[in-house]
Amino acid sequence: MRYLFGCSRHMQAAFYFTSSSPALVSAMKVPERGVHMTDLAKRFEQNPILRPEDVKPSRPDWTIECLLNPGAFRYRGRTGLLLRVAERPPQESGWVSTPILDPGSDEGVRIVRISADDPKLQYPDPRIFRYEGITYLTTLSHLRLAWSDDGTHFTAEAMPALIGEGPHETFGVEDSRVIQIGSEYYLTFTAVSDRGVAVGAARTTDWKHFDRMGVIFPPHNKDCAILDQKIGGNFYALHRPSGVEIGGHYIWIARSPDLLHWGGHRCIAMTRPGMWDSRRIGAGAAPIRTDAGWLEIYHGVDDAGIYCLGLLLLDMNDPYKVLARSDTPVMAPTAEYEKRGFVSQVVFTNGHTVDGDRLTLYYGAADSVVCGATFSIQQLLATLK
Repeated sequence: MRYLFGCSRHMQAAFYFTSSSPALVSAMKVPERGVHMTDLAKRFEQNPILRPEDVKPSRPDWTIECLLNPGAFRYRGRTGLLLRVAERPPQESGWVSTPILDPGSDEGVRIVRISADDPKLQYPDPRIFRYEGITYLTTLSHLRLAWSDDGTHFTAEAMPALIGEGPHETFGVEDSRVIQIGSEYYLTFTAVSDRGVAVGAARTTDWKHFDRMGVIFPPHNKDCAILDQKIGGNFYALHRPSGVEIGGHYIWIARSPDLLHWGGHRCIAMTRPGMWDSRRIGAGAAPIRTDAGWLEIYHGVDDAGIYCLGLLLLDMNDPYKVLARSDTPVMAPTAEYEKRGFVSQVVFTNGHTVDGDRLTLYYGAADSVVCGATFSIQQLLATLK
C-alpha cells in the first residue's frame, strides 16, 4: 500500500529500523527493469527541485525523511506547491519508533517505541510495522507550502500549512490535490489513522486560513481528483476505493452538487494483467479540459513494483465514459533520482499547472525528492487511440 513510505522495498526490514541514511539506500543494488514506452517528459535541468534538506522540520528534535507528491496551483502570479513532508524523531539502533498525533498529550504528539526484539512486533513491509494488532506508519506526514516566481525554483515555508486533526488523521495527512473554483481553492488529501485511510477535504481563499470539510470519502479510499467545473449541475471526482479480498485498486468516479455529498459511484478503469498498470492504478491531479475531452494523468504499478504515468481520456459532457487509455506509459522512472531512493523506481504525480499546450508536471521521485517536467498536451493526446 503506497500511502506509506520508507526505505527501498528491496531493503531488509531490520536494516530499515537501524538506519535511515539516503546515501546507504542509494548505494544498495536495485534491479534495473525496463518498461516498454515512449517517455515524453522533458525533465527540469534543476531536478530535484526540492530535497529534504531544503525544508525545515516542524520540530527541532525531528528529521525530515523525504518529500513527496505535491499538489500544484497558481496564486497571485506565483506557483504554489503543497508538499507532503514526512518526518519523525531520529531512529535508535535496536528500536522501532514512530510519532502519533495525540491531542490529549502535553505536546500534542506521542512516540510509540518498541524493542526490535519484541516477539509481538511484526514488520511485513519496511514502511509499516504491526504491534499488538495495530498497524503503524513509520513516519508522520503533514502538508507544507512552497512558492516560486518562475515555476522552477521553490522556497518552502517554515511551518506546516496543514497537520492532522481529529481521530481520522492521527497518522497524518498526505498527497494533496488542488483545484481553483472562482476565488476559492479546494484541497483533497489522504487522511490516515488507525481507523483507516480516507479522503479529507479543505478549502481556502488566502492559503493562510483553511476551512476543514471533514472526510468526504470513508476508508479505504484515496487518490481523489476533482474536475474544476460543473457538468450538468454536478461536480465530478475520481477516487480510488480499494478491495481487500474481492476487487482491487481501481479508479472510480462520483458526482456531487456541492463538493461535500458524493454519490453515483461507478468504476471506470481497472488494472490490466500483464501490462504496465497490472497491480494498481490511481488518479493524479484534476483532469485537464481539452478539445478531445478530459485528459487525466494517472499512475499505474506493474507486477515488478514500477510506478509509471499514463493517460485516460474522458468524455467532455459525460465523464463516466472513458474514450481512450494509454497502452504504454508516457513517463517512467528513468533518471537516477527516480530509480533509486526510499522507494525505488517511482514517478508519482498529483499536481500540475497548464499554460496553453504546455503542461508543467510536479512529481515525487523515488518517494524521496520533488521534481518537475513539462509535456505538450497535444503530444500526449496524439498517443491515445
